[in-house]
Amino acid sequence: MLENLISFSIATLALAISPGPDNIYVLTQSIINGSKSGIATTAGLVSGCIVHTTLLAFGISAIITASETLFYGIKVLGACYLLYLAYKTFKSDGNISVKSEGDKIENPTKKTYWQLFRVGVVMNLVNPKVMIFFLAFFPAFLWNASENTVSQFYILGITFIIVSFFVFTTIALLAGSISNYLLQHKSVGIWLKWLQIVVFVGIAVFILIP
Repeated sequence: MLENLISFSIATLALAISPGPDNIYVLTQSIINGSKSGIATTAGLVSGCIVHTTLLAFGISAIITASETLFYGIKVLGACYLLYLAYKTFKSDGNISVKSEGDKIENPTKKTYWQLFRVGVVMNLVNPKVMIFFLAFFPAFLWNASENTVSQFYILGITFIIVSFFVFTTIALLAGSISNYLLQHKSVGIWLKWLQIVVFVGIAVFILIP
């Protein structure tokens, strides 16, 4: 169990650090409206993960109980999806687009923290790719498919939320410094791009190993 959780946490950490729509949005909100706005957005984003974890836990657990073959088929599809994500990442240019603190940014109506929290929740829940990613990512890290898988999925879900919240909150708190660093070191996007590819391929291989 501990080995799986450590591996899962490392993979989640790598994915959370890699540039994507969620952490870029948190970074942008933090630069425009301050770190507290970024943290409010982060709280909303990770809260939506609770719903995805619940759907995954009860839906996949039923499949595991019904058929191990069918469950392995889902893992294969998950591995294929992760390889597809690796390919899409490989085809991207790896550039991270952020604005410098000196740039003029239009912000006529600043949202309240509650509004930003709701935006984060909605962003997470209406994105079908999140559910597909959870379906591809989580089953590989179950430590005993013959035991209570619902509790295992929730443990993984909580771990995912904690790690993601830590990373995104750090981004919010260090928004200005991170933005300046990215502007001064354009090559960092390439390193993060390849980190993401390695994580996607690594998890896909891990899933397919009996």
